[in-house]
Amino acid sequence: MGASSRMTVATHALTWMARVCPKRPDGIVTSEQIAASVNTNPVVIRRTLGRLRDAGLVESQRGQGAGWRLARTPESITLRDVYLAVEPNPLIALHPAPPNQECPVGRGIPPVLREVYGRAEGAMRAELAAVTVADMARETVPGP
Repeated sequence: MGASSRMTVATHALTWMARVCPKRPDGIVTSEQIAASVNTNPVVIRRTLGRLRDAGLVESQRGQGAGWRLARTPESITLRDVYLAVEPNPLIALHPAPPNQECPVGRGIPPVLREVYGRAEGAMRAELAAVTVADMARETVPGP
């Protein structure tokens, strides 16, 4: 199974919004506009934005002038926030079938792996918490 790109798509979308929304009077952009930057289907963007909306990171507007805007400032949205919004599964999962309980390794390895994987995920979340969407926007397109 391949790695998920949901985090990358969401971060790209939010970074693009951080650069473009402030330049618009209503701050609204469409999923089609974001999809053009990400180079994906607008349906993928709408699905991603729906998860970000559920997490309180973006808002949607229906009707005339429909679209999306940031619900918080780019400085207040961390990549950890984005990760928690779009990645429902753990970074590394245990095998879905329980190992052989007759084997000492099979019996003993799940709790040890849970501990190691938990520390690894904690370290990743801490690193993501140190970077904001504003940082991404600044580093992606330097200058004014």
